[in-house]
Amino acid sequence: MANITAAMVKELREMTGAGMMDCKKALGETDGDMEAAVEFLRKNGQAKAEKKAGRVAAEGLCKVIVRDDQVAAVVEVNSETDFVAKNEEFQSFVTAVAEQVVESDAADMDALMAQAWKSDPSKTVKDALVEKIARIGENLNIRRFEKVVAEDGCVVSYVHGGGRIGVIVEAQTDVVNEAVKEAMTNLAMQVAALSPKYVSTADVSEEYKIHEKEILMAQIANDPKMAGKPEKVIEGAVTGRLNKELKEVCLLEQVYVKAEDGKQTVAQYIAQVAKENSAKLSVKRFVRFETGEGIEKKVDDFAAEVAAQAGL
Repeated sequence: MANITAAMVKELREMTGAGMMDCKKALGETDGDMEAAVEFLRKNGQAKAEKKAGRVAAEGLCKVIVRDDQVAAVVEVNSETDFVAKNEEFQSFVTAVAEQVVESDAADMDALMAQAWKSDPSKTVKDALVEKIARIGENLNIRRFEKVVAEDGCVVSYVHGGGRIGVIVEAQTDVVNEAVKEAMTNLAMQVAALSPKYVSTADVSEEYKIHEKEILMAQIANDPKMAGKPEKVIEGAVTGRLNKELKEVCLLEQVYVKAEDGKQTVAQYIAQVAKENSAKLSVKRFVRFETGEGIEKKVDDFAAEVAAQAGL
């Protein structure tokens, strides 16, 4: 058995772009033979996968799986292009990841990636991802996941735009019937469309309120119409604008999108459904994933690239 040194691992990593632990394993499997180790990495997909790791994966899909109205999981898996996101093989992989999560007790991404792959326990989730990268030929990324377990109610889901947005709503209720589930699904659609940040104003942190007040104060200070106004008037204006903002970011304060009178709030809609079904009903939480949310997409400017290479 050859002595695998740090220098050998470093050399193989520079040759292939593969991860340090993958290089160490490859050298161990090939008794330190550098060429055989490169071949080992290529065969297993690591070299090809790691070389693609620097490319931005900002497209992809969100997938939601629900089990028995009690357990739900939402995942976001990214690809480099929308073309691959529409590929049946990629979509099947995303579904498999969601099924993995719904049955998993993983608390974070590292734990999930280290788990045995549900459809082939001889591999880990990471191994399955690396193989899929090598097969599809794009950088793929299991970006995030969340699992929701309803202990005193039910969960519903909604997926918008063929997987662009995935939503889970957890209801706390003593009655779980089709009417209640339909109502919660309506709210999941509202969450997808209007993207609230909180369930209610009680969930809004003081830090958020303070931050928003500072922004509103700055806006008012730059508003010519407010120049010279008494401090009490300015404070009232800030409070009014903050309250209006909270109605936009808190689900229960929003106007229900299907309200017939155009005025009924989500809180009032829930109360109506609860009364009609003799239920104690409330929204406990929601989760909303949007594909590529927060990822800075690379925009290629071919003309600028040519100019830069020409020294212009």
